[in-house]
Amino acid sequence: MAKQHVGLIGLGKMGAPMAANIAKAGYPLSVFDLNEAVKKDVAAATGGKAAPDAISLARDCNIVITMVPDGKAVHALLIDGGLADAAAAGTIFIDMSSSDPTGTRELGKEMQARGLKFIDAPVSGGVKGAENATLSIMIGGDPAVIDECEDLLSTMGSQLFRTGALGCGHAMKALNNYVSAAGAVAAIEALRMGEAFGLDPTHMADILNVSTGRNNTTEKKLKQHVIPRTYASGFSLGLMTKDIATAVSVGKATGQDIPFAESCLAYWADALEKIGPDADHTAVVDKPKS
Repeated sequence: MAKQHVGLIGLGKMGAPMAANIAKAGYPLSVFDLNEAVKKDVAAATGGKAAPDAISLARDCNIVITMVPDGKAVHALLIDGGLADAAAAGTIFIDMSSSDPTGTRELGKEMQARGLKFIDAPVSGGVKGAENATLSIMIGGDPAVIDECEDLLSTMGSQLFRTGALGCGHAMKALNNYVSAAGAVAAIEALRMGEAFGLDPTHMADILNVSTGRNNTTEKKLKQHVIPRTYASGFSLGLMTKDIATAVSVGKATGQDIPFAESCLAYWADALEKIGPDADHTAVVDKPKS
């Protein structure tokens, strides 16, 4: 059985290696990015087609993946930009961006009204996970549609989680990043306190990683990015803050009391203002005192 023609829109640090893994698995591939040079480079590297515009891609493909900054950009592409009207009935759209889950559900209604299929499938695992096809993918939507996409999603991730109805994938991604962000703050503040008291930061990281304080930051960021101050994890401060804000919006929409999440958001928002959105999120260690 011939593999479906896949289109991928958004060829940034994550999208480009994801496109490479789709092509490697033998799927016919079309790609699009606003950056013409990047689009042509990815098409050449993957053997795919550089679509002249996003609408042409939507017309040509059976499955369209969006990997763009947020849900507003997704809506701007699909509805305001005309992709949903250009695509054939039955086309599957997969939003792998980090989008607001409430907005995803509203967008799903608009897509369904046009006879289109729509699921959300955000990812975790960073650039290395994208390059190695070992991403964790959190999928929300109609199980029958997910069945149609499972083989394709498996080309990009080694762990696929069906999280529930449409929007649940985006909710899970935001909540995961909130937990990660909270752990990062605790690890970095502990490092500061310990160093000021006379502890060696590298030794602290080693101890944390075999003790109950171990978390993603202690394992993958302290010695790699924070202690040497290389700040090259590949995930920006702006994106981290956006995801925490999305998690807080999930809490408010569901009527939860979330004082710690709100405090965490305030901490990262303060860092965003002082350091800037384009800084690597691990640079939060250098956040000036309030």
